[in-house]
Amino acid sequence: MAFVLGMSAMAKNVNKSYQVYSPDGRLAITVETGDQLRWSIMHNGTQVITASDISLTVNDGKKEYVFGTGMRVSDAISDSHQSAFDTPFYKKARVEDHYNRLVIYDKKYGVEFRAYDDGAAYRFIPTTGKMMAVKGEKAEFNFSADYKAFIPYVNDNRGGERYCFSFESLYDEQALSEMFADSLAITPLAVCLPDGKKAVVMDAGVENYPGMMLLKGKSHGLKADFAPVPTEVEYGGFNMLNVMPVRRSDYIAQIDNRRPVTLPWRVVLVSERDADLLNSDMAQRLAPECRLKDTSWIKPGKVAWDWWNNLNLTGVDFQTGMNTPTYKYYIDFAAANRLEYIIIDEGWSTEESLTEKLNPDIDLPQLIQYGRDRGVGIILWASWRNCQNNIDAVFDHYAKMGIKGFKVDFFDRDDQPVIQGAYMLAECAARHHLLLDLHGFKPFGIQRAYPNIVNFEGVKGLENNKWEPRTAQGPLHDFPRYDVTAPYLRMLCGPMDYTPGAMMNATRDCYFGNNDHPMSQGTRVHQMAMYALYEAPLQMLADSPTKYQKEQECTDFIARIPTTFDETVALDGEMGEYAVVARRKGHVWYVSALTNWTPRDITIDCSFLGQGSHRAVIFTDGTNAAKEATDYRRTERTLTPADKLTLHLAPGGGTAIYVEG
Repeated sequence: MAFVLGMSAMAKNVNKSYQVYSPDGRLAITVETGDQLRWSIMHNGTQVITASDISLTVNDGKKEYVFGTGMRVSDAISDSHQSAFDTPFYKKARVEDHYNRLVIYDKKYGVEFRAYDDGAAYRFIPTTGKMMAVKGEKAEFNFSADYKAFIPYVNDNRGGERYCFSFESLYDEQALSEMFADSLAITPLAVCLPDGKKAVVMDAGVENYPGMMLLKGKSHGLKADFAPVPTEVEYGGFNMLNVMPVRRSDYIAQIDNRRPVTLPWRVVLVSERDADLLNSDMAQRLAPECRLKDTSWIKPGKVAWDWWNNLNLTGVDFQTGMNTPTYKYYIDFAAANRLEYIIIDEGWSTEESLTEKLNPDIDLPQLIQYGRDRGVGIILWASWRNCQNNIDAVFDHYAKMGIKGFKVDFFDRDDQPVIQGAYMLAECAARHHLLLDLHGFKPFGIQRAYPNIVNFEGVKGLENNKWEPRTAQGPLHDFPRYDVTAPYLRMLCGPMDYTPGAMMNATRDCYFGNNDHPMSQGTRVHQMAMYALYEAPLQMLADSPTKYQKEQECTDFIARIPTTFDETVALDGEMGEYAVVARRKGHVWYVSALTNWTPRDITIDCSFLGQGSHRAVIFTDGTNAAKEATDYRRTERTLTPADKLTLHLAPGGGTAIYVEG
């Protein structure tokens, strides 16, 4: 059963009640119309969200309307949908899209509700046929009790501007009633329901509209908040690299409803076990369809990265730095380890231009040819500020030179103009066959529409270990706990450029931040396990080539791991505690496990393997990894689908495995 019309619908233009059920019948959305449009969600006897208001306030230049109040239903459509689509740049080769749907219409708008087995979503569909300013949107997510939540608060605002932020947040774990009333949170945000269930609030399919942030709502609830459209900007923020709003309007978006328009999805995921969140496809299902006819030129891969390791090389006969000999060394390292790319990060160009007064110590044409001869492409860093000027000519110039892509940094906003700008940038890059890695941003659906966007930051990644403060008890922030929280939440909306791969690894007692010689919190294998567990079609090797060369056994393992996969199986895990995932590429399985500072034994059920015997190469924390975090052990053994593999994870530890045959 997909849809039920309540008994109150017998009379015309009075409150009506509708229900739509998930394909498995366990999740139910109830929609109430009339004075105020509301929705609620039940899942197999659990109240996920209680009745929560939905509305959209718009102005067409003559009159203001509130979609969702005084709703007079002119039509209601229910149906079921089952399809699948290919995803060649993702954690699986194909995504199933199966849901039941309800669309209710007033004269000027519709609202579409979808019930999936693993969650619910809705979006507005304006039908006025006019230009409109969206003055505000009400999206409530009310819960029936004061549940614990994982809350990624906005912090480190650029220049103090409320909505200007890098989307890098640790997770405050607190009751809904304890939320800071004046603080914004980004999504996805998780609420812990009874019986081990989780409800995750997020948005999806954002285009021509701001991203959704969250505030403390009434009682035990959350409510949406959106950045208004800027009316005046200036350069500011970090090193004057941000385009900072100094004045904002009284509306959050302008939309042209003279052509079909659908607004972003408001989503509540529901999981019965945390591990299921590690394999969710909701963001992919609700994203715009791919807009590129030809994607054959898009080449995911791994990258030798310069910035995190501060260009520190040893045993060379030249002064290292942002110069041609240094980047030739990075190219040689990439070629020797079959890495597809290197990045030349900030410093090759000026803050003012991507084409004028370039760094004279870097001979870019020579490096491009040097890389081409060795099968290694070059990706260049740029600020979004610099991408505002004549970007089509800039992309054309560098594409013709042989550059493979750009890492575009310091967006640090997701209001409507920035979202619009990202789509224009992606389309322009695609025309010139350039990859994009977007920083100061989290994914919002554009990566399916333009799969040349091969990664996003918007994550509290390894770079933060360069400056992490130390207290008497150890590091100020608990990064191993974050490392096993972000895959359940931040990774739900898309890939994340965490930039793993530290070869200097430290226990809690031994760790300290060092910008020029950085280290990671946790063990060596904790870092190695990130390569298969963290989604990243463009994945970095953050440490120095000479450090990797001294640890060639670990480097060989990292270098062989693909960055896109054919199949994913979420094996086990608990948000904030540990995560275990298996991913397949071709005939090879890659299995990763991470833990927080709590040591633990895990058992991996090998039933995901094909029939027969398989050779497994297993990297585990060494016997002494609790005292010396670089200690690891490599073993080989034969596995069958009947086996259960028990492994010990040290504090801040992990395991990394590949299984072939």
